[in-house]
Amino acid sequence: MKKLKQTTKTKNKNREDVKLGILILIFVFAVCLSLIIRNSQTYLTWESNYLAKSNLFFKTQGVAKFDSEQNFKDYLKESEGLAGLGWGGGNARAMGMEMGEDFASPTSEEKTIPERISETNIQVTGIDEPDIVKTDGNQIYFSSPSYYYDQPRPFIDVQFESSPDNINRNKINIINAWPPADLEIDAEIEKTGSLLLSNNILIIFSGQEILGYDVSNPADPIKKWESELEENTYLVTARLYNDQIYLVTSSRINSSQPCPIKPLVVNGDALNIACNDIYYPLPTAPVDSTYTAMKMDVQSGEINEDISFVGSYYSSVVYMSENAIYITYNAQVDTFGFTVDFFATKAKSLVSVDFINKLQRLNSYDIGLQAKMVEFSTIFSDWMLSLDDDERLLVNNELENLMSDYVDAHKRELSKTGIIKIDLNLFNIKSNGEVPGTPLNQFSLDEYEDHLRIATTIGGQNSFIFSNGESGNDVYILDKNLTIEGEVKDLGQGERIYSVRFIQDKGYLVTFRQIDPFYVLDLSNPSNPSVKGELKIPGYSSYLHPINKNKILGIGKEDSQVKISYFNVSNPSNPTEIDKYILDEYWSEVLSTHHAFLLDPKHEVFFLPGGQGGYVFSYEDNELKLVKAISQNDAQRAIYLDDYLYIISNQAITVFNENDWTEVNSLDLLD
Repeated sequence: MKKLKQTTKTKNKNREDVKLGILILIFVFAVCLSLIIRNSQTYLTWESNYLAKSNLFFKTQGVAKFDSEQNFKDYLKESEGLAGLGWGGGNARAMGMEMGEDFASPTSEEKTIPERISETNIQVTGIDEPDIVKTDGNQIYFSSPSYYYDQPRPFIDVQFESSPDNINRNKINIINAWPPADLEIDAEIEKTGSLLLSNNILIIFSGQEILGYDVSNPADPIKKWESELEENTYLVTARLYNDQIYLVTSSRINSSQPCPIKPLVVNGDALNIACNDIYYPLPTAPVDSTYTAMKMDVQSGEINEDISFVGSYYSSVVYMSENAIYITYNAQVDTFGFTVDFFATKAKSLVSVDFINKLQRLNSYDIGLQAKMVEFSTIFSDWMLSLDDDERLLVNNELENLMSDYVDAHKRELSKTGIIKIDLNLFNIKSNGEVPGTPLNQFSLDEYEDHLRIATTIGGQNSFIFSNGESGNDVYILDKNLTIEGEVKDLGQGERIYSVRFIQDKGYLVTFRQIDPFYVLDLSNPSNPSVKGELKIPGYSSYLHPINKNKILGIGKEDSQVKISYFNVSNPSNPTEIDKYILDEYWSEVLSTHHAFLLDPKHEVFFLPGGQGGYVFSYEDNELKLVKAISQNDAQRAIYLDDYLYIISNQAITVFNENDWTEVNSLDLLD
């Protein structure tokens, strides 16, 4: 009798162990799925032709407006369900203010101005971007960093011990720059930040403040208007176009009271955005922020137009053309649909027909994702308990391997970027669409002849908990309604995008892992884009700059040093690196912001800052030559006025004659 009781206890214990094992397997399977999807938002790979044949895991996309605060809360609840299963990951991007170079604006007729005034190194001609340096030809407006450090800090996680040379600057210098002999400080503004300049109004983006100063009298700047971002609202980016400031802000969503929102206050009056003025994507997507695009008047700071929509703080890229603002966000993937299809196709030999039927029936129910996953765990547990020990052992081993293969075959469907297009004239959402993958930055998007070109990266071995697939890169061409019209797939297998540049009907793309594949794309036929040429060289380029239609400059790194590559693309089928130069520098700010780069086409030279100083290179006769090195370890920017190059650092401004590179004048900014 005692032995029988022990046997019964053993059986019960074994059954409890089986239940525990099943629960653990369900948990591991769910976690694996969530990690797959979450990490797929960063870099994924794909099966080359699958997307053209199927769209299994996505529903029709669209946008709608909330009709009440409760409607917003209900959307958030469903969205949180997605996030709880690992959705809403993606490339975590610093959403701080982008910075820009110079954009010439009208100047006073009372003073002679130079004929040549350098323009900002921007993405789209005529659309200015904020930066720490601006000029109108007479004055230079330079915003010193809050603190000047006596050595460069290229990485935000690099810490330096404080020293006596660390000086709290926290000011904007207004400098008389023309003629060079009269170089002097006219005035100072006790603020710091990135700048825009339009019609004698200097716009300052300083932390949570946006300020407008009248600088028609440079010696006496007068604050004309001010705007302040509300708590938990951040400035994503800004542009200046046709004397209008275009702002994009991000406000963290308060789940207890998600709307109305008040992203900023202008001259004491709050901009109030009601619940029924906020758009949301369909189907439900992971959201944590409300984005607001605004059109601000330069002279008064008043908001003339605004539009708001919800999105994800960690994944949005903003690009602006002459016609529209494009804002990207993580699009929803149907996680449960993915799970059901896995069992119905890849794992169908392991499971019963009844099990698949139950999953398909559950998938048809109009309930949330979390509720479906709870029901799934019950169905899965009941099925596992129906198996004997040998069958369970087989399932335990097979599921992971089958899922790995399935993920590798369908990664393009596991990562989608949604795109919102805001018309600049009507200031409404004109269209929306989506593409596989994740864009790198603003240069990943470009509008040309009513089409949007976008480059994305998907995949990689580190992107999935059990995926051995290679990463790859796509370029998509979308029509004016943001419907995919053409595509080039699988560029740089096993690598990711480091830089992109679209120039008219051509595209230039650099991927990197161990070598630097430089691709030339023919985009002249939007329905049939193609790779025309490829060049593989050591290192990589983080920034591509067109010299002319046949020459491209690349700034990047090779063997931990700054590398400059000079490409000839006159024959798109056979691009060549006609010259290269390795700087004795481990970093240049050009690698993190294109605004630090300056090109002077008349003298065939360009400037880039380094950690040890500033460098001026000539590209004359297809040869890279270092013509001037300036040993200022905090060189920030350069501008040119006529034939004079101004090198601007936190300590000083030095002026050189570009005809013979002699020093003409200098100004100490620390006095």
